[in-house]
Amino acid sequence: MNYFTKAICKSNATNKKNIAITFDDGPHEKTPEILDVLMEYNAKATFFCIGKQIEKHPEILKRILNEGHIIGNHSYSHSKWNGFFSTQKMVSEIEQTNILVSKLVNKKVRLFRPPFGVTNPNIARAVVKTNQIVVGWNIRSLDTVIESENAILNRIKNRLKPGGIILLHDTSAKTVSVLEQLLLFLQSEGYQTVTIEELLEISAYEN
Repeated sequence: MNYFTKAICKSNATNKKNIAITFDDGPHEKTPEILDVLMEYNAKATFFCIGKQIEKHPEILKRILNEGHIIGNHSYSHSKWNGFFSTQKMVSEIEQTNILVSKLVNKKVRLFRPPFGVTNPNIARAVVKTNQIVVGWNIRSLDTVIESENAILNRIKNRLKPGGIILLHDTSAKTVSVLEQLLLFLQSEGYQTVTIEELLEISAYEN
């Protein structure tokens, strides 16, 4: 709602049938399967990564970048108490993850997605202090809540418009299957799947 901090949730440029698929909560054991599907359909995506998961799967993070996808910051711990953190604690959450990414792939991340999409004054101040761009979504798949693959897919289809940002999670076999069906549908409808960087015409990394 942009109440505490501005979050970009879609592109206003709807003259092209571009759509951005984003994944939260990785890198994960299932992420390579997600990457395989994206490669098969020549689709690009944006991965908002958790610092603790990067520590577990550094090679997967490198593969994400090497295959032409974009890396964003999804905090270090993705704590359920995230909304209660002080400004300094949130700064630490963002900086820890950015340092990990920088050490592994030599990129200074600019894109941040708060855990659970929660924003408040402390998070807003931390975003300013760390010079991050907050990226939200306008098509929430609920793939971590809904069990039916068809229900998830139909939920996305019903909300689909050019310039949209789709929220998925690269953490389950269910999402791998939904992704393949979604990419087939997007192709049939003439959509181009692009990164957040291309969709929003912003730089994902500091130069």
